Amino acid sequence: MYPNLYYVFRDWFGVEWKFLSFLNTFGLFVAIAFVAAALAMSSELKRKEKLGLLSPREEVIVVGKPASFFDLLVNALVGFFFGYKVLGLFLNKPDEVPAQDYVFSGEGSVAGGILLAAIMAGMKWWEKNKQKLPAPEKRLVRIWPHDRVGDFVILGLIFGIIGAKLFDSFENWDEFLQDPVGRLFSASGLTFYGGLIVAAIVICWYAYRKGISIKHLVDATAPALMIAYAVGRIGCQVSGDGDWGVFNSAYTSDEMGKVSVAKPGDFQQRLEKYSTYFTDGKLLEGDKWQFITNRKYGRLDQVPHKSFKGPGFLPNWFFAYTYPQNVNIDGVLIPGNSQEHNRVLPQPVFPTPLYETIICTLMFLGMWFFRRSIKTPWVMFGVYLMLNGAERFFIETMRVNNTFTLLGIRLTQAELIAVMLFLSGALLVLYAKWSGKPRT
Repeated sequence: MYPNLYYVFRDWFGVEWKFLSFLNTFGLFVAIAFVAAALAMSSELKRKEKLGLLSPREEVIVVGKPASFFDLLVNALVGFFFGYKVLGLFLNKPDEVPAQDYVFSGEGSVAGGILLAAIMAGMKWWEKNKQKLPAPEKRLVRIWPHDRVGDFVILGLIFGIIGAKLFDSFENWDEFLQDPVGRLFSASGLTFYGGLIVAAIVICWYAYRKGISIKHLVDATAPALMIAYAVGRIGCQVSGDGDWGVFNSAYTSDEMGKVSVAKPGDFQQRLEKYSTYFTDGKLLEGDKWQFITNRKYGRLDQVPHKSFKGPGFLPNWFFAYTYPQNVNIDGVLIPGNSQEHNRVLPQPVFPTPLYETIICTLMFLGMWFFRRSIKTPWVMFGVYLMLNGAERFFIETMRVNNTFTLLGIRLTQAELIAVMLFLSGALLVLYAKWSGKPRT
């Protein structure tokens, strides 16, 4: 696993640059996911603009004004936040505290914050001063929908994180009540559907205010959402962020995490060897108990698992993986490894992020290939909802999450929303086919 870029450069190039440990691979792939989504969305919007389905909007802007107090304040606040955190990572972070935990804590460098605040405010003043005119002028500009992709991405990022945290808090309500502030501002706990729903509402509201046709916007966004999710899941797999599946009892592993096919009784032996890890989430290391994981099941017979042995022409790790050196620092200690991330799961699990990356990439390619032949508005977005719901429901059968009871059926939050999305997508496609008129 590569929890951050330090491990990438150490394994690939043989260099140990400690400062790279502040750059998490999960965050890197999230950034790449947003770039991929922006490129796909921009391409589709431009295509629809050429077809006459989307039109530009004329807006009046004022040029030549000097930087306002509000401009300088906003830039100073942004600079202070990044200086407080980023420079704090280099100057103030204790060695024993993971970089991810430090970023989401209240700790930081005040001096670094003030320095970067001054630099950001100064750069804004200099930029505006270069463009200053003797008398500010009003100009009429034409803005196409694809020109607003940057705004869509920023709104998606901000409100996606807010929605993901809120839905995670609802899903883990008892833990949220025990520590509301800590739960909201912790580095862990992000629910994909929460981010998708809240971000979608805000972006559609923004598009409506800007006079952009919602039906063509969401159709253009559908393939972008699919590829963004596929790329984001690469980050989950590479970093080992804990979003994996249940234990695969058809396989076992050694102390280094190497996976092999299990013999009869191997799974039970692993459970008994690390019984406190599975029942209480802790291990006795030396003379001290260390709390390792939030995944604890009370009794060994309640540990969730499935037994599935893959075909021999595929590697074992495709069906069972131990996530050595995962970013969550979850599992048992790896012998001889003294790095910050030095743990490996005691029993292989299904690498569900890998499956989602493969499935969603294939779905994106299919949507991209057929997008020109879909003439009726809303259909592409309806297809996305159906594919997304079906894929997520399938994956959830291999994961362990908190469940709810609905009409006597126990479902996870993700399964419930997946069913709702699939049904909504099907109804949307039917509505579009019955009421819409295809473009000629």
